[in-house]
Amino acid sequence: MNLRQSQRMQAKIKLAIEGCSGSGKTYSSLLLASGITSWNKIAIIDSENGSADLYAHLGNYNVLTLQTPFTPEKYIQAIEVCEKAGMEVIIIDSISHCWEYLLEYHSGLQGNSFTNWGKITPRQNSFIQKVLSSNSHIICTMRTKQDYVLTEKNGKMIPEKVGLKAVMRDGVDYEFTIVFDIDIKHNAVANKDRTGMFVGKPEFLISSDIGKRILQWCNSGADINTVILALKNAQTEEELYSIYHQYPEWREQLTPALMNRKLTLQSQEKQSIISNPSNILNYGNNAAITS
Repeated sequence: MNLRQSQRMQAKIKLAIEGCSGSGKTYSSLLLASGITSWNKIAIIDSENGSADLYAHLGNYNVLTLQTPFTPEKYIQAIEVCEKAGMEVIIIDSISHCWEYLLEYHSGLQGNSFTNWGKITPRQNSFIQKVLSSNSHIICTMRTKQDYVLTEKNGKMIPEKVGLKAVMRDGVDYEFTIVFDIDIKHNAVANKDRTGMFVGKPEFLISSDIGKRILQWCNSGADINTVILALKNAQTEEELYSIYHQYPEWREQLTPALMNRKLTLQSQEKQSIISNPSNILNYGNNAAITS
């Protein structure tokens, strides 16, 4: 266990946009993504019957079309394809289809319903964990169950579509850094925001400028490349491990630099011993190092 001071790291945004059908989730996701990176570094994983291609006039983004069944494993594979292609922003449109597949799969299982969730939850968790651990920025869209309310317009009561609960596992919104709700007029509000930039603010239209603000926030923390450089410059193994243990969330990426520097330090120590034989006392065939 290591106690350390809090420090925000540079991050890849994990963001969700939820709204009813026709609220503009796909369009808004693309505009937001274009503020984070160039169009050719944006990919859409499309399970919405080709809706991703409707906005091709915006820019030369990439599309990966999913076919049924929309299994968690298929989504994970699609994310990996985008990562290997060097995509910097991955839009998953939408993750609601994955949850609907799992609900349908669960309903078809024999036996105890509660016990059968043990076959569902690990698959859902693997998918969400893949989203959270990806080294790309990820935007997930979620459909909300919809209803109609009567609103007054020009003296007449007109039915208006409104979104209710997202079609997804309860509590999944807690996994994201930002969750935007979009209404049928395309206005967005943040119902969750760990950045502090949007929560409590008036409704707004999502644009590329919103993406630029999010990118600036992502880049304002500690940089992993700076940490790797610090590891390479460590003068002792104690200093080396002290730096390494400060960043447990980057352990996998930092381990190669740690091991390389450790070998270098050990080699330098052996060379120092050989170069200073006066520091070695020989006892037969054994050697003891004096301080």
